[in-house]
Amino acid sequence: MCGIVGYIGYREAYPIVIKGLKRLEYRGYDSAGIMVYDGHDIKLSKTKGKVSDLEIKSNSEIAVNGTIGMGHTRWATHGVPNDVNSHPHVSNSGDLTIIHNGIIENYAPLKQELIKRGYVFHSDTDTEVLVNLIEEVQKKEKLKLGKAVQLALNQVVGAYAIAVFDKKNPNEIVAARLGSPLAIGVGEGEYFIASDASPFIEYTSNAVYLEDGEMANIRLHRPMKVRKIMDDSLVDPYIQELQMNLEQIEKGGYEHFMLKEIYEQPSVIKDTYRGRLHANDGIIQMAGVEDNLEKFLNADRIIIVACGTSWHAGLVAEYVFEEFTRIPVEVEYASEFRYRNPIITSKDVVIAISQSGETADTMAAIKLAKEHGAFVFGVCNVVGSSISRETHAGAYTHAGPEIGVASTKAFTTQITVLNMIALRLAKAKGTLTQSDYRTYLQELEFIPSKVLEALETNEQAKVIAATFKDAPNCLYLGRGYNFPVALEGALKLKEISYIHAEGYPAAEMKHGPIALIDEQMPVIVIAPKQGHYDKIVSNIQEIKSRSGRIIAVVTKGDTQVRDLADFVIEIPETSDALSPLITTIPLQLLSYHIAVLRGCNVDQPRNLAKSVTVE
Repeated sequence: MCGIVGYIGYREAYPIVIKGLKRLEYRGYDSAGIMVYDGHDIKLSKTKGKVSDLEIKSNSEIAVNGTIGMGHTRWATHGVPNDVNSHPHVSNSGDLTIIHNGIIENYAPLKQELIKRGYVFHSDTDTEVLVNLIEEVQKKEKLKLGKAVQLALNQVVGAYAIAVFDKKNPNEIVAARLGSPLAIGVGEGEYFIASDASPFIEYTSNAVYLEDGEMANIRLHRPMKVRKIMDDSLVDPYIQELQMNLEQIEKGGYEHFMLKEIYEQPSVIKDTYRGRLHANDGIIQMAGVEDNLEKFLNADRIIIVACGTSWHAGLVAEYVFEEFTRIPVEVEYASEFRYRNPIITSKDVVIAISQSGETADTMAAIKLAKEHGAFVFGVCNVVGSSISRETHAGAYTHAGPEIGVASTKAFTTQITVLNMIALRLAKAKGTLTQSDYRTYLQELEFIPSKVLEALETNEQAKVIAATFKDAPNCLYLGRGYNFPVALEGALKLKEISYIHAEGYPAAEMKHGPIALIDEQMPVIVIAPKQGHYDKIVSNIQEIKSRSGRIIAVVTKGDTQVRDLADFVIEIPETSDALSPLITTIPLQLLSYHIAVLRGCNVDQPRNLAKSVTVE
């Protein structure tokens, strides 16, 4: 889940690598490091902490110019976050330097064998084992770096994206990937290597995304060569034009990326249905669905696999698909899916949801589903990501880069895509009346303006946040379509404020959680007019009678809940099925302001990383 950056060309490498690491810090921020080759030797600096800490330290340790450099920002797996375990790692001879994203699962036996051969290890990382394995292969077989990397990688088990430099042959960087993303920016007389394209977007719009099991020899003044790691066969690299721009990955005047991304939701929801939704004509046109319509219509069931916030979007979709299409739906944690020996058949459609398109657990679930003959459809945000290539078909969400670790706009755009798929299938099956179908299309078209209206609750969220910022626990309740929103609201609060929070179906409160309620317990209740309104009013009364402090999200004009709640947040009215797109907005804002008031790092919460590319 770490971020890697490399540069080889004619510019000074240091500022490019440091700036690139800052852009990749969402991938990990336990520690960071940088290497610059000064024409004679490797200059190295690394430290526990954030890239800003590295920048301060490296300014004194790397007082050189060099046109080759590599950097790394770490999310710790093997070894605690400290200076020694930080990347880059250097081989025993000092000749080879490596940066690595992923996990080498068989590092322990490899390490023991290398120790027997006289190698000394200074860190607890699997990465130091890998760089010394490459050196051992290189020395034993008297090989060039590329061939040594290839042979070494055929001995390892696990996932990796790596970049390796050999100071004995300083005009080359060797990069490889298996299970972890790696992009190579192709410029004029220069190359960039990174976990995603954000570190080099201002230098080139051309990129090659390595496929699983591929490696690249990147050499100055020579064409890049891409080969299969397994059999050394040459691959013709596909150079694609990047779809992102620099403005998308900057804060744009907002204090945090998370706040910027919350406020982008009206526009990105519109971008997600733009060209697909034609409400006036009663048309939804999605190529990935149209080309595989029969597979969806003939499915015995739909299985949705996802993790975290994407799983919550899948839970919303379960309600939507079953109501609109009458196709049975199961929603599974991708992280558990393949470990319970699931029953999958060729009559199943599997929908895999992931913001990054690189989530390791979701990738594993996809591979298992394909092995059993299921049709797999991907919903992800990142063009060219692993999931978009591994699935049979899919749909992008067009949320634009999401930098904040706590997902916001990805959630609402995923729900938007899933609603459109369900509506298209409902039309084809005739399970919605033509009138209802048209009404939903028109209502979906109005959602961006209603999200914009919901964002006007920001100041009110600040006031409520100031009241509850020191609460040790919080309970979120919702019914029907808004039960998953309760789960998502609780997750947001946990992720960025470190307050313990739980989401529950409102009716389940009296089956246990009601024991927690007292005058110290804030309870956020999602209670729009549409849906199970009378039932949730009864739940609110149960909370009130036990002195719970109630924050209610209600439809504008509501009076019944207002009389019971301590705080009321009003949102515009919409249909029950589309209400999660609106009800989630004040919950995002509330979590954000509580975290800010508690002095938490909103964009980089502790122990988390944006793209979970390890299992």
